[in-house]
Amino acid sequence: MIAKRLFDLLAAAAGLVAASPLLLAIAVAIALGDGSPVLFRQRRVGRHGRVFEILKFRTMRGAAGPQVSANNDPRITRIGAWLRKTKLDELPQLLNVLAGDMSLVGPRPEVEKYVAMYPEDARREVLSVRPGITDQTAIDYIDEGSLLASAADPEAMYVNELMPLKIASYRRYVRERTFAGDLRILFRTLGRIFR
Repeated sequence: MIAKRLFDLLAAAAGLVAASPLLLAIAVAIALGDGSPVLFRQRRVGRHGRVFEILKFRTMRGAAGPQVSANNDPRITRIGAWLRKTKLDELPQLLNVLAGDMSLVGPRPEVEKYVAMYPEDARREVLSVRPGITDQTAIDYIDEGSLLASAADPEAMYVNELMPLKIASYRRYVRERTFAGDLRILFRTLGRIFR
């Protein structure tokens, strides 16, 4: 969809310009409070199975441990907890949108370990579009960290309970996506963050 890509480029560029003072302030706060690096980079699976590095503001200390994290994860820094709650840790992904690895709206990109667990037909369908910064599951599970914190085994809960629900939602998005639908998801996402 040419219109979708053009909108992504214009909106991501405008968002980066508008948010540049906030981006700088967050980067400085992380550097002063927790040192470097300021950005977290992780391999994710994108469109047609192409692997790319997703960018986020770093919210945790160290890389060891599960690839899903609950709100009570001891690796989460003080400023990281606030960034996760406000979703501001996701802002650097606007650069991923400009690079063409992501879209503003689309299935959330997963790490290779979890994508390998998708049923083959689901994997093919979900990866037929660019992954997004937000989608309906990001709205439905905006406080996923709290949900995982209630589980004895957060990763098992994610794989066995949340991931199948997310895959079903991703597939529904791929089949029913429209530009108007993307705009609704963007406004709903902003509404959930700023309410």
